[in-house]
Amino acid sequence: MTCKWCDTPNSCEVSESTVYWELPDGLRAITITATPSVTCHACGMQYQEDETTKEIEDQLFLINTKELESELSYKALMAKARLLKRNYFDFSN
Repeated sequence: MTCKWCDTPNSCEVSESTVYWELPDGLRAITITATPSVTCHACGMQYQEDETTKEIEDQLFLINTKELESELSYKALMAKARLLKRNYFDFSN
């Protein structure tokens, strides 16, 4: 896997990390542990793939964030009951 930051080929591995995410209403942020990530051994950057970022953002639009804990795992976030079936605000499709 080539690093999206430094373009070094075969330097990345899939990992998990803790990330901090601002909620869509902008009133607070949460900590998401064990988030699928990519770690580059060449430059040391740790980041999330675009698909993971989209999954998190969509889920935060589709759940009741007022009842959301300040820290939870990625799996627990994705398992939260949705109020809507899909993100009707995503016009990229």
